[in-house]
Amino acid sequence: MEPCGLTFLVSPWGSLHDTKGPLAETSIGVRLPLMKGMPVAVTALIAVVGFSSMASSDETPSLNRTAWVLFALPNASLVAGTTATLRFEKGRASGSDGCNRFSAPYSTQGSAIQIGPGGASTQMSCTPEITRQAEVFMAALTGAKTWRMADGRLELLGAGAILASFAAQSQSLAGTSWEATGINNGKGGVASVVAGTQVTIAFADGGKVAGSAGCNRFTTTYKAAGEKLSFTPAAATRMMCAATGVMEQEHAFLKALESVATMRIEGDQLEMRSADGALAASFKRSSGS
Repeated sequence: MEPCGLTFLVSPWGSLHDTKGPLAETSIGVRLPLMKGMPVAVTALIAVVGFSSMASSDETPSLNRTAWVLFALPNASLVAGTTATLRFEKGRASGSDGCNRFSAPYSTQGSAIQIGPGGASTQMSCTPEITRQAEVFMAALTGAKTWRMADGRLELLGAGAILASFAAQSQSLAGTSWEATGINNGKGGVASVVAGTQVTIAFADGGKVAGSAGCNRFTTTYKAAGEKLSFTPAAATRMMCAATGVMEQEHAFLKALESVATMRIEGDQLEMRSADGALAASFKRSSGS
């Protein structure tokens, strides 16, 4: 019987019978002393189990389904008020360069990495300072040859030099506050917030949520686990607001919360989606949150 699918050969190494007994030679190049009274296969199996344990401790972690926020570029200070992000998922690297959204294929083999070619991005215009930072950031991504991860940080390297450093993106909602930028209108589209109104949501410890639906205050509770998120039906005050579209917006927002199944935080942006992947609501982080 050949354990673990490996071939084990008993062969002389030096002397077939030395003071420590005969030796077993495995097909992976390991020569081991045979244990007296124990079959070769059992002795070798013990060794292979130990060998496998040592190998697994040095395995490179996976980048898939990890999210990051840029915190350093070499020889440059990041422009205040900008957030550059990077997310790896299902063979795509996506995020924001601080000005535009981007998406590109990526592949890794051990610590080697390639991002692109074949990427795409939006084409918004930004200030020269932000544009220059975005160019350096994107050059770091496409120029990266290796990567390393440690202590909640990711570094992309080219020719041994660090091209960009990232901090892990927290996906925790507790203690955060957000202002809505888009709300599913229940008609197959996402509408901007009515001018002159604010739709907000704040997550407290213990699963409690409170905020403004644009006219009335509301409270609810939430459960979050990884990217999964759900809310209980909200309770709200009963004021009436006469401004056009405000009450319709409020109704749509509270219904959208009930449909939420997943969420994703990226930099200062939060998206909530329904089980079918439709956008329920999008938010920007509130000042000071």
